[in-house]
Amino acid sequence: MQNKIKTLIVDDERLARNEMQRLLAECKEIEVIGEASNGEEAVQMIDELKPQLVFLDIQMPGLNGFEVLEQLDITPHVIFVTAYDEYALKAFEVNALDYLLKPVDLERLKKTIQIIAPKFSETEKVLNGNNKIFVKDGEKCFFISLSDVRLFESEGNYIRLYFNNTRVLVLKSLNNLDKRLDENEFFRASRKHIINLNWIEKVENWFNGGLRATLKTGEEIEISRRQAAKFKDILSL
Repeated sequence: MQNKIKTLIVDDERLARNEMQRLLAECKEIEVIGEASNGEEAVQMIDELKPQLVFLDIQMPGLNGFEVLEQLDITPHVIFVTAYDEYALKAFEVNALDYLLKPVDLERLKKTIQIIAPKFSETEKVLNGNNKIFVKDGEKCFFISLSDVRLFESEGNYIRLYFNNTRVLVLKSLNNLDKRLDENEFFRASRKHIINLNWIEKVENWFNGGLRATLKTGEEIEISRRQAAKFKDILSL
C-alpha cells in the first residue's frame, strides 16, 4: 500500500482552510498533517512537521507565499492556491507543482494529485561518496566520484558542482538532490548549499547563531541558524 503524502495547508482565511480540508478528504493519496493561518506560522510548521507537500496561499498578511519559501532552508513540494492569476509565472519560476485558482474545483484538484503522486512514491537509490555520477555541462562531459565533489550550490533551477579545479552547471533542483544524498556524508548547510562533510577543515561560530564552515580548498560556506543546530547534533559538537 502506497504511503499517503503528508500535507500542510497554509491560508489566512479559516473558511478557505476548511474548504481545502474538505476537498483533500476526497483525495485518497493525501494525509493532511496540519494547518497554518499565516506565513510566520507556516515557516515554523514546515520546519517542525516536515510535510512533503504544501498547499500555499500567496496573498497573506505578514509573509506572503513566496516570502515563506524564501525563509526555508529545505522546501517541500508546493502547490499554490490563490484567488489571483497574475502570480502564475512567478509560481512556476520557484518550481511549484501546480497553481490552483480559488474556488478550487474538486475534479481539477484530483487530476493534479494523480499527476504528482508518482513523485512521492519513487524510491531512488541513496548516493554516497563511493558512487560515480555522469554530468554534462555544455559540450563537456564528466564521470566523477561523489567523494570528489566538495560542494553543491544552487543557481536558480541549476546546481553548480565543485570538484577538483572544476565547476560544472547541471539542470537539477538542489532539494531533489538533497533527498538522494547520504546524510552521513553530505549536509544541507542552507537553501543554497550542500557540503561534503569530508571536505570540511574547520567550523566557527558566525552571525545570528549560524556557523561558518571552511573547506580544505579555502572556500567558506555559511551554515544557517536553523541548520546549525542540526549540524552540531550530527557531529556532537
